[in-house]
This record gives sequence, structure tokens and C-alpha cells, in this order.
Amino acid sequence: MDSIDTLIIGAGALGLACAARLARPQQSCLIVEAEQLIGSHTSSRNSEVIHAGLYYAPGSLKAELCLEGRERLYAWCRTHQVAHRQLGKLLVAVETAEITRLDQLHENAEACGVHDLQAVGQARLAELEPAVRGVAALLSPSTGIIDSHAYLQSLLAAAEKQGAQLILQTRVERLEPGPDGWIVSGRSAGEAFQLKAQRVINAGGLFAQQLARHTAGLATAQIPPLHLCRGRYFGYSGRAPFRHLIYPLPEANTSGLGIHATLDLGGQVRFGPDTEYLEQIDYRVDEQLRGPFAEAIRRYFPQLDSTRLVPGYSGIRPKLAGIGEPPADFLIQTASAHGLPGLVNLFGIESPGLTASLAIAERVAREL
Repeated sequence: MDSIDTLIIGAGALGLACAARLARPQQSCLIVEAEQLIGSHTSSRNSEVIHAGLYYAPGSLKAELCLEGRERLYAWCRTHQVAHRQLGKLLVAVETAEITRLDQLHENAEACGVHDLQAVGQARLAELEPAVRGVAALLSPSTGIIDSHAYLQSLLAAAEKQGAQLILQTRVERLEPGPDGWIVSGRSAGEAFQLKAQRVINAGGLFAQQLARHTAGLATAQIPPLHLCRGRYFGYSGRAPFRHLIYPLPEANTSGLGIHATLDLGGQVRFGPDTEYLEQIDYRVDEQLRGPFAEAIRRYFPQLDSTRLVPGYSGIRPKLAGIGEPPADFLIQTASAHGLPGLVNLFGIESPGLTASLAIAERVAREL
């Protein structure tokens, strides 16, 4: 039976960031991915935004790791020539009644350590974004966009440079603790395999809980519920009407940040995501959503031409909180919680997971 030092399960942003952090020439590191491509799920199906860290509970992992991860990610992009742009975003109060919530969000951001927000009045907002309707806004200069595919490739290249190996179409089906590490069983390209690993990182994203349920010795109480929450996007054909990312205030009693406008590195606009809880993975985007999307967008972009809205793509958030429940924090589960040395489970790493990925990898490395 083959034996390796580190096994990383999942080749999304988290798994690849952990590989880039942990791979060493003198130690064997293997990344296994069930799909045919890296980042096939959440890591490549998002807004590609580098978040500033405004929304999260002060002192939470999301708040701390977003702030740390943001700085690490910008530095990584500069060092590894990953396309990105720190273009900033405007968080808009459309009605006067929303200004109180805008102020509360400003206070929350300050409590999280985000000190560069700028209050924007109605006249200044009109100068910055003439097409946007609003009475006040917050400008977040630290928000940016990134080529997520190029980022994933750069992480893989950095890991492989240190000797890590990636095997695609390989699904781990069972983990069993042994006297000197873990016995790992699964199938690779249809063939059964088994190997030993000194330490294992479960970065399975949407499938992390599924693997956890097949991890011998892991108590059921240590496996949080998984709630699949789909977010769909529409593209907008033609010339972009904005220079910044445009966000409405987060809607009350929802699980997202509202249907906002983001720009890609080519200058095209996309709107989304919405929120919809699912029983199973489904990435379809129904064209009939054009009407509800247009209604939400026109609150802050009255000149929207709905005929230019084009169904785009969708992603699914691996949430730990269900409908109507308070937002759940990231869960980086180590032996101190589950009592199984050498195993780290990463649960519920939704937004701002891409932004925080390098900081999460650093936290995992310290825990191991």
C-alpha cells in the first residue's frame, strides 16, 4: 500500500491553497479531485469578487480570515501575475429609510477592522456612477475582482513546483484512522485504490459532509448539516453602465447580499446572485427569471434594458444554516474538536471563501 505525508481531498480554491501552503520537496503531497477539472463547483461559479470584509460578525472566522485573506490574495496576485483589479464597490442606499442600515453596516465594518470605507452623498454618487439611483452610499476601495481560473492554476503551479501531485477523476469514499495515520479508500478513473496518509484535509466543498459521514471514528454530532443554496447570474450584453461594483443593501431575512452588479476583467457586467435552497445540485438558470431579476436591479439601475439580460451561470453555496436561520461561520474542524489526529475538515466555506482561501490555508497549516 502506498504511503504519503499529506492528502488533500478537493481541488477547489481551498484544497489548492492548502496544497500550495503545505507542499514541500521532502514531503509527499497528493491532491485528489473527483471531477475532470479543478474548481468545477463553488470555486469557479461565483462573482469573482475580492471581498473587503464588511458584512460578517466581528470576531468571526469569516471576518478575520476575509480581512487577512484579502491582503494575502492581492499580494499573491501581484507575485504570481494573476489578473485582478482593485476597482472598488459602492454599497447603495436606494431610499432614505435605508440610510440607517447603511450606517449600521459602516459600524460593523469598522468593528471587523475595515477602516477605509468612505461615506458618499447623493451628489457624489451621481458623479461616480451616473446610472445608479441612490440617496447615499459607502465606497469600499479595497474590493476588487479576480480571474478565479487563473488563480486556481497559479495555486496548482505553486504546489506542483514544491512536489505536489494532482490526480483528477478520483473520489475518496472512506477514511479510517490507523496506528500511523489514515487508511484512505476510493476509486480513481473507475479503479479501486487504497493508500496511507499521515494527515488528511477534507476540502470537499459541497461534498465535505458526505465524506465526513464515511470517516470512521467521526461522531455524527461533529458533522454539521449541509444546506445547498443556489445563486444564479444573468449577463448584460453591450457596454457596461458602471465603473465600480454596485451592491444594494443586503435584504432582510435572506441568505445573500442581494442581486448586485459586478464587472469581469473584460469590462462586462453580470447581475446576481439570487438565493434559492435546493435538495440536490442543479446549475440550471431559467430564462423566466429575467423578470424578477429586472425588478430587483431597477431599484438601483432604473435605465436597465431587460432585453439585454442574458441567462448566465449559477453556483451553489455549501451553507451550514438553513432558511431563516442566522448566518453560520466557517467551520475549520481539527483534532481539538473531533479527537482524530491528522484530520482537518473544512465545512461551510462559502463566501468569502475565495477571498479567504490563503488565510484559511495558513490556519490549517498551523493547526496541523
